[in-house]
Order: sequence, then structure tokens, then C-alpha cells
Amino acid sequence: MTRIVLVGAGSVEFTRNLLGDILSFPALADADLVLHDIDPDRLATAERMAAWTAATLHATPSIGASLARRAALSGADFVINTIQVGGARATQVDFDVPARHGLRYTINDTVNVGGVMRGLRTIPVVLGIAQDMADVCPGALLLNYTNPMGMLVRAVEEVFGYGTTVGLCHSVYWTVHTLAGYLGVPAAEVDALSGGVNHLAWILRLEHRGRDLYPELERFVAEGRAPDDDLVRAELCRRYGYYPTESSEHHAEYNPWFIPKGGVEPFRIPIGEYLSRVAANLDEYAETKRRLDAGEPFEIERSGEYASVIVNAMVTGEPARIVANTMNHAGGFAGASLIANLAADACVEVPALVDGLGVHPTAIGALPPQCAAYTRPAVECQELTARAALDQNRELVYHAFLTDPMVQARLTLDEAWRLADDLIEAEREWLPAWLGGDAPGWPA
Repeated sequence: MTRIVLVGAGSVEFTRNLLGDILSFPALADADLVLHDIDPDRLATAERMAAWTAATLHATPSIGASLARRAALSGADFVINTIQVGGARATQVDFDVPARHGLRYTINDTVNVGGVMRGLRTIPVVLGIAQDMADVCPGALLLNYTNPMGMLVRAVEEVFGYGTTVGLCHSVYWTVHTLAGYLGVPAAEVDALSGGVNHLAWILRLEHRGRDLYPELERFVAEGRAPDDDLVRAELCRRYGYYPTESSEHHAEYNPWFIPKGGVEPFRIPIGEYLSRVAANLDEYAETKRRLDAGEPFEIERSGEYASVIVNAMVTGEPARIVANTMNHAGGFAGASLIANLAADACVEVPALVDGLGVHPTAIGALPPQCAAYTRPAVECQELTARAALDQNRELVYHAFLTDPMVQARLTLDEAWRLADDLIEAEREWLPAWLGGDAPGWPA
């Protein structure tokens, strides 16, 4: 049987979606599923949810759960990572400390100072997972959903080699669905080509049965028809000529033109949006436990996540197309970068084909120069944070903070240094010893 391990399975709603996807494939209906989390209550709830999902889908997997990571990983073929180091408390700190320095954010998990802090908290843990995999399930593929995506994939592949992991995100998938809805065409009939880095990629081509949809999309944008929750991306499309992926709340903090420049009200930017999501997730977890106790059913529908697609394609040999986060140099096999005008050692997000031999990223050439220019600061933040973590270099943490457009727009250099020191001190319990923290580092 195919052995699939979910690390961070206590993210119960996401785990339910992933398991629903996995067990819907006939070739995976009898898979060996192992759940791991460090929270006993959440792990027990995830195990109950897994059993309910399997029974509802009339699937017959074996289901196990373990608080011990190495035991859970032993013999795995695929490992799906969904951890969040520090959980809701760390996320609150990522917003509260910058707020005392006059900085406001919406999501703060990819680049920006929150992305840097997440990277510093999470890179040692994910490297530990990869080391355990090398020891107890060599050859298994790490499918990473955890943010900050680019920093984590970059760090893992630098230490353990190209092809060790692939980063997965639904932002391109849902952007294409959203744009299809704007234009009134079925999403299943739309073909799209995208490229960039995670959460800062671009829809380069958009077609419906061979018909270019961009003229219609440009009219849609020019006529001001974008909904209130997508005004930032529509404005970027108007200026750059291409629609960015992810969401408007993300892009509002990826540049200095909206939040620091009076754009919060006119562009309907939801400051602190991620904190609302965290609170909703906590409520949802409590509701999930109540419904399991009451024997109430849950809705199961395909989520659009790529992990199950990859596993099924590699197990059966049936080809599939996905979007993957991987190193731009493609392990040196392609002879050129996947995206010609981004750094070769960047982690990029590009289309990929999957079959029985693995995941094969597709070179897309060069991004339009204006799109590459917008994207490069995220690459620099990736590099500085990953290098800080791998080299245990505190000075690079300060420089990573300086790539944040909110910091650039609001703070002096002295103020940026103080912000970094304050965040490091506030997050000591989740940071490694080289930053004065209390958490285990890597190598342990």
C-alpha cells in the first residue's frame, strides 16, 4: 500500500479536505494513512475525522496516528507538511509588535516582517522533518503546504538536494477560477499559464477553448467591475498588464502603494485579515469536535489541492498537470532557469507535469520585465531569510526586514533594527538558540 503521512494533521479542516481528495482516487482508497501532530487533542480529533471521511467515501485505508514524528514517518512514500510553528499565538505577535512600530498588515505570512519571522521559526523544524525522512523513509517526497513557501523549499533543497520537496499552493488554481467567473466562462474549460514566485505569480496567458481572454479581462478591469475584495489586484493588472495570483489582501502589503499611501479605504483593504481567519479556524475546530461528538455529517467535495493529484499520478503513472514551487535552476537538468529573468537559486512557482517518474517543472522563459521587477524583492527576502537560518547569521535577519515595503515606507534604519530586535525577543519560545531563543535548532 502507498504510505502517506500528514505532518501537522491537527489542522483538522485542511486534513479533511486533503483526505477527501486522496481517498476519492480509486488507486488510493486503501492507502496507509498516518497522522502526526504535537497536540494530542488535535491529533485525536484528526484521527476521528479521518475515520469518518473514509467511511463516508466507502474507502478502506488503514489509519494510524502518532505524536512521535520519526515513528510516523517510518516507511513513508509521501509526506504532506501543513505545520504552523507557534500557531495562533505566534501569528498574533507577528501583528502586534509591528503595530507598535506603526506598521499595518493584512496577512503577513509570505514576505514582509511576518514572513521573515515565520521562516525563522519554521525552517529549523522543516529541516528536522527532512532529516527524519532521510533517516527513516529515504526516497519519500515531501509535499509542503506550509508558509513561507519559497523560504522553506529553498532551505530544504539547499541542504538535502533538488527533488527532495515540492511546494504546493492553491493560489493559481483559485485565481483562474475567479477570473473565469468574472468573465462568465466555465473554469474547467479555461487554460492558463502562470509564473513567478509563490503568492507573487502572474497569469501570463488565459484562454477559453483557444480564445484569448485577456482583452475581455482588460475591459472588465477598465470598466471598474472588479468586486470590492479584489480591487488591489485589478489595479495592479491595469498598471502591469497581467493579473497577479493569490489575493488582493496579500498584494496590498507586497508593495508600498496602497496601505502606506491612504489606500486602505478606497481599495477596501482588510487590515488584520489573517487574525480574523485564525479566530475563525479556532471556532471551526471547536465546531468540528462538536459535530463529530453529535454524529453530524460534513460536506466532502474536491478541494483543488494538488497533493492528492501528485500522489495518484506517481502511483498510477496517469499524467497530471499542476503548479509547483521548486528551485529555478531545476537541479541543473534543464540547462537553463525555469524563469529566465529571476535568480537561478530562487524558489519559483511554475506549471509542472507529474507522472510515474515524479514532478517535472516546465520552463516558461522570461517574465514580462515589469512583472519580474515587481517579483524580485520577494526573491531577495527568500534568499536573506533562508541564508540567515542556514548560516545562523543575525545580521541577515535585519537585512531581510529591510526588503519589506511597509518597513521601507515607514521606518528609518534604526527603527527597522529595533523592530527586528523586538520581534525576536517576543518570539523567543519558537526561535532557535542562535537568535537567543528557546526552541531546538537545526541541526539539533
